[in-house]
Amino acid sequence: MRLTFASKAIIAAIILIGLYFGIRRFTATNPELAQSGRSAIDPVADTTSRPTSSGGASDTPAAAGTKPAFAYTAPEPVNGKLKGVVELGASGFNSFIVRIDPQRTWKLEKAEFGNSLVLENMASDDDIRKGLKAYIGSMLDFGVGGRDIHFVVSSGALKAEGTAKIVKALKSLNYVVNTVTPEKEGVLGLRSVLPASYADRAFVADIGSGNTKISWLDGNQPKSVETYGAKYFEKGTDDAAVATEVKAKAGQVPADLRGTCFIIGGVPFEMAKKVRNGKERYTVLDAPSAYQLDNAKSKAGLNIYKAIADATGCKQFVFDWDANFTIGYLLTLPK
Repeated sequence: MRLTFASKAIIAAIILIGLYFGIRRFTATNPELAQSGRSAIDPVADTTSRPTSSGGASDTPAAAGTKPAFAYTAPEPVNGKLKGVVELGASGFNSFIVRIDPQRTWKLEKAEFGNSLVLENMASDDDIRKGLKAYIGSMLDFGVGGRDIHFVVSSGALKAEGTAKIVKALKSLNYVVNTVTPEKEGVLGLRSVLPASYADRAFVADIGSGNTKISWLDGNQPKSVETYGAKYFEKGTDDAAVATEVKAKAGQVPADLRGTCFIIGGVPFEMAKKVRNGKERYTVLDAPSAYQLDNAKSKAGLNIYKAIADATGCKQFVFDWDANFTIGYLLTLPK
């Protein structure tokens, strides 16, 4: 019997409807296929690469999405007292208010970061006075006693042109100005950044504008070495030369302390912003290769970060959002 065109169309429609409901029933009993959108006859259609666990240790920090977890909570001070410190750094004034208890346990209560033109010789003594008075007034309003406010000049700022003028202006206002050497700054940073439970398995890196400090504990004795800071590009210094020196300095870190690096500084701050989870205090950085930074200072800091990672093979770089070498200075003051 010869089928008419209409009959053929009806039969075709019945077949298509049967296939449709058959596929629906199959995918309903196979939710994994339904959600992934894969074909039942092509189970390997999804070729997206995924991180795998080989059981071996990587010689660089993990890339984004595969960073090892960092499970540590800093202790809280008990019956602590408020103290404040104003830092004159290589990039401007910063201030910190910290609560410290008799056991030297501390907590950052307030921080203010401000760029300043003083180091470029573009600020007058009056500008300096106004800026400092604003910082002091803010601390007094927060509850810090006048005698518990301190001033520290970073080692990087000491190298900058015009710093002597600023120190002189501070002293004319009857403030005691504390200056630190690069080695001392590294030791103070170590004191504020390195948790006691990590003293025998971690080191500290502070990538500043004027210099970088790498520090660790040798038994109970702090050790610190200095190398290039993130502003080395301003002097036309070659990236490769910087990387070579940084690797030589970082290579002094004992092998058993290279499991974790607690890292602070301006460029690490920029990198941590990109991967921070909420308001966490500690952020595990991505591998150097994961970052695409734009400005010259950030690129220079990234070069230093990569050199430290290459030299130490450290698997975990942890940025501390609260710690600062000036807080380490506060921790050295009499109770």
